[in-house]
Amino acid sequence: MAHADLREFIRALEKAGELKRVPFEVDPHLEMTEFADRAVKRGGPALLFEKAKNSRHPVLINAFASKKRMEIALGVDSVDDVAARIAEMLEMRMPQGLMNKLKMLPKLADMANFFPKIVSSGPCKEVIRKDNFSLREIPVLQCWPGDGGPFITLPMVFSKNPDTGKRNCGMYRMQVFDESTTGMHWQTHKQGAEHYRKLVRAGNTQRMEVAVAIGADPAAMYSAILPLPPDLDEMMMAGFIRNKPVELVQCETVDLQVPASAEFVLEGYVELGETRLEGPFGDHTGFYSLDDQYPVFHVQCVTHRKDPIYATTIVGPPPMEDYFMGKAIERIFLPLMRLQLPEVRDVCMPAEGVFHNLMLISIRKSYPGQARKVMHAIWGLGQAMFSKVIVVVDEDVDVQNVSEVAWKALNNIDPQRDIEFVMGPVDSLDHASRLPDYGSKMGVDATRKWPQEGFTRRWPDVLRMSPDVVSRVDELWKRAPDCNPVRFAHSIC
Repeated sequence: MAHADLREFIRALEKAGELKRVPFEVDPHLEMTEFADRAVKRGGPALLFEKAKNSRHPVLINAFASKKRMEIALGVDSVDDVAARIAEMLEMRMPQGLMNKLKMLPKLADMANFFPKIVSSGPCKEVIRKDNFSLREIPVLQCWPGDGGPFITLPMVFSKNPDTGKRNCGMYRMQVFDESTTGMHWQTHKQGAEHYRKLVRAGNTQRMEVAVAIGADPAAMYSAILPLPPDLDEMMMAGFIRNKPVELVQCETVDLQVPASAEFVLEGYVELGETRLEGPFGDHTGFYSLDDQYPVFHVQCVTHRKDPIYATTIVGPPPMEDYFMGKAIERIFLPLMRLQLPEVRDVCMPAEGVFHNLMLISIRKSYPGQARKVMHAIWGLGQAMFSKVIVVVDEDVDVQNVSEVAWKALNNIDPQRDIEFVMGPVDSLDHASRLPDYGSKMGVDATRKWPQEGFTRRWPDVLRMSPDVVSRVDELWKRAPDCNPVRFAHSIC
């Protein structure tokens, strides 16, 4: 079921036992991070800090930080339900015959629910402040001791493609510099950065309009991080996820629309050519990303709900909240990957790989060299191009079981033969690459090798017990003292 706004999401989390209210004062400077880090690593609930030090606004964190919370956020019993709907849409073909065409009509009608709906006003405009505002009033977290300052970490940043006028919504960290300016961390591969470059290349001297929404319905918030094609509207994708249009409202001072249910909206502009030193920042790699020059966002209007709630997140040594958000992306976009690469059976991005450092792929191998073909194809798929290490295994390997992958892969490879290196774009947060945004990547073919691939030796079988013996011991096991398998195992050793 779609949630109308952040508050409805909070109520749903609380009803499910997935949220804990913190009634005493906690400091956004480092203390909230320590609370949130402990909670996520111990499997704890989302946290709603009701009393943020030096602010009158509550703070919500870890709202997406479990499999269950992701399901509540997306309004599904399982994240795989979203993937199944995507697969169904991808399989739609022009039907033959009148009856089949009539059966298709409800599905086509459902598609109308995906498109955003423009409304005249909304809760985000309950308070409008074009002057006498300060970003310092918002309890923005300084997450880690070495951070350059407080950072807005869960913003929905809206901009327009200057060539097409199409809307883009991305999630980019924003360091708060003072009462009315922040950094805009547009990494070079992101669409916000591309919009900025288009204006600069065109010799445009005008300011680039930007709007930032903080805290909205969870599907809209989540859609801001999805690796969508450049001109596919994230708010339309949010509508698809929630099966209901996202309501958008026109901003007060810029020609952009934002979710009408947002808790805060920051309207303003980026001055073309103006940059400022931003960072360091304790990043999702578990290391500090270093300070560098980034555009400056000037806030000229703040609108918000009465008594707004500040939604935020922290990143750092895995697993953190972003791992669960990324895991849902992995499941949701598997059908799209299989559309391009039908031999792919499953994909896994382990927490320790922090998304871009390790991807495990199982394939149904049909011809020699297919594992290498898959590696190179993935390096050509959108943000998957950042994958530093790709390990390809056969379809009988469960890539969700990282221990099994390590065991099978390490046994199956001849390193010189089965590992290859390529050069190309890498994630901006990769501190080990030889140059910013450019470096090497590694592919590992850990599939069983065929004679057609030059392997002429016999390939051994994996150890497996005979099924009849397994069945017999299953019965004997039940006769163990106290029916306690662990105690029985100890007694016979």
